[in-house]
Amino acid sequence: MNSFGFMRLIGSLSFMIWLILAISAAAQPSSSPAPVLDSAGSPLEAGVEYYINPAITDNGGRFTLINRNGCPFNVGQENVSGLEGLPVIFTPFLEGETVIREDRDFKIVFSAATICVQSTAWKVGETDAASGRRLIVTGESQSKLATDNYFRIVKAQVGDNIYNISWCPTDVCPTCKFNCGTAGGLDENGKILLALDGNVLPVTFERRA
Repeated sequence: MNSFGFMRLIGSLSFMIWLILAISAAAQPSSSPAPVLDSAGSPLEAGVEYYINPAITDNGGRFTLINRNGCPFNVGQENVSGLEGLPVIFTPFLEGETVIREDRDFKIVFSAATICVQSTAWKVGETDAASGRRLIVTGESQSKLATDNYFRIVKAQVGDNIYNISWCPTDVCPTCKFNCGTAGGLDENGKILLALDGNVLPVTFERRA
């Protein structure tokens, strides 16, 4: 083989190696979604207590349990901003995940005891007749694959470390078709309930000291 043929062979081999590497890189799974950040700029951690605060202070106070009509209690807000409210714990659907990530399913549970026998896990409940909005209540479905206990956090369009809480559990059931919704406040007889399908409430997350 003359030198010209040898150089052509080297060029062809180099191209083939480059092509294989490019195809391999394209086949790699996409990187994990960005972690949700608390008000201090640190990633939210599974199993750690956080307060959920409205991003705008005149939109009520911290998230808490609301006694609407007895048990089970509803998820809602304190009427005014301040130090009242109950912390929550996040548990990712994906096993082994230790950080809460944007657009990933997880459970939210109030770190508190109540007079009710139900769990304090968040759950999509009944539709309110007056407003037509789905209420967020407490209680836990028995099946791990039940979708009504799984929520996700979506980055808000404006502001740093500000998010929306939504319900669209496609990690739990990728083939299901959901009537997805984003959470916001619902005023009812002087109480602020959390509900889907209406105004959206941007929130921040504050790690409990």
